Amino acid sequence: MEDFLNELENKMTSEALYKEDEPTLLLAQHLTKRYGGTVALEDVSFELRAGEIHGLCGENGAGKSTLIKILAGIIPYPTYKGQVWLRGEACRFSGVDEARRAGIAIIHQELALVPELSVAENLFLGQELTRWGLLDWPRMLEAAKALLNRLGASLDLRAPVASLGVGAQQLVEIAKALHQRMSVLILDEPTTALTDSEVDRLHKLLRTLRDDGVGIVYVTHRLPEMLALCDRITVLRDGRCVATRPACALDEAQLTELMVGREVSRSRTMPAITHRDAVLSVNGLSLWDEQRQWLRDVTFDLYRGEVLGIAGLMGSGRSELLHALFGSWPYQRRGRVFFLGKEVHISEPQHAMKLGLALVTEDRRRYGLVLEHGVGENLSLPSLPAIARLGLIQHRAERSRNQRMIEQLRIRMTGWQQPVAALSGGNQQKVVLGKWLLRQPAVLLLDEPTRGVDVGARSELYQAIEQQARQGLSVVLVSSDLAELLLLSHRILVLYQGQVAAVMDRSAATAERVMQAATGSRVKA
Repeated sequence: MEDFLNELENKMTSEALYKEDEPTLLLAQHLTKRYGGTVALEDVSFELRAGEIHGLCGENGAGKSTLIKILAGIIPYPTYKGQVWLRGEACRFSGVDEARRAGIAIIHQELALVPELSVAENLFLGQELTRWGLLDWPRMLEAAKALLNRLGASLDLRAPVASLGVGAQQLVEIAKALHQRMSVLILDEPTTALTDSEVDRLHKLLRTLRDDGVGIVYVTHRLPEMLALCDRITVLRDGRCVATRPACALDEAQLTELMVGREVSRSRTMPAITHRDAVLSVNGLSLWDEQRQWLRDVTFDLYRGEVLGIAGLMGSGRSELLHALFGSWPYQRRGRVFFLGKEVHISEPQHAMKLGLALVTEDRRRYGLVLEHGVGENLSLPSLPAIARLGLIQHRAERSRNQRMIEQLRIRMTGWQQPVAALSGGNQQKVVLGKWLLRQPAVLLLDEPTRGVDVGARSELYQAIEQQARQGLSVVLVSSDLAELLLLSHRILVLYQGQVAAVMDRSAATAERVMQAATGSRVKA
């Protein structure tokens, strides 16, 4: 994978300059889409030019997904009002296949590849080349190689896609779109699971496609990334288009204000830790499974009311540490854990919960929520004994407790019975956080709590974490967002290859020093 990325980087050393006089490639006019009484889009117009990377941003629920689904044929005509034009011709797509045949491809955050099939098989899936009724493998391999050469890539065409990293899998998706002769490429949150180096090289690839005249719609919650990559940015809010501006005319604060309709403070006044009484102590913790050792002799203390940030590169053992503390690590371990000064042996989540620990997992949809159940049910799940009497749930008490949490976290919903699957990502994350806060834990373990969350909901989550810390809750915060760690943490513990590389107080922590420790470099004084 690294060889492929280096080769791609060498072949893409120049960045194309965006030309404002490029012709309009894709035009949407007066798009309106309703789901029952809910307005997802209201009279939205959008223009994409040939040879342009056009950013699309907004809070969760702003209408971004609805807009790109209409453009890509996922939402078929005439279930919406308005008109889409491609190269000056009216388009009324009845499905994704029609949009693809017209030259519009969409790459979702969850890639649409078949893991068990090879790279070549995925590239030609549904459009296999045949000869006399049989797969023409020589021609397919030759064509696949030509596609990847156009992207400056070298992959094993016979290797199963499952053996590739996420960055290489995205490349296969893009090559697949090129094979279908797309002129419009839509990417939805493409960098969520990528490393920094993979993000950088993906961006260089997109700039090269832009230079070839491809129009690219780029959706992401990462505002610095959008400002650095895109030529123009369109902002949606509450289903309406509020602005389309050149990226060079915006900064992060201005873009945030356009998204949420108000100024969002990015500064925090986290309370200082005045009492160094340890709530949780970890001594010599080591973790390993059948393939590798994840942690090696990790030792630290967590104080009352402290937010302890955990930094490190992907694979450094951050999430594994949280699972070990919560009793959900299923493999081998060694070391000692003390809770309120007493040694404990946490072998299962139920034991951790009884002690007063709570875990907000990285994948909220898979591990944090029962998606088909309502908001109220999800909030109540960890606290059923507290609201039950003689085995029956006391609904009045349940509603009272849950309503206070909904108001405290500003969870936006249409009603108690609304399935959490229908909520925006930010509101789903608030439900996950709220259900654990209702148990009034002593230690809250947060694993990437703002991943896939828009800037407005992120600010509200920050406020909730700060408020809980002020009230004495101890927090262990794992995040890949260095700015987030520096903003919220009293101290930052940095992991490198499963070991503690550094522990920094907030006053001494900088992005440069944290990254130096996370990459195994010597930290400058």
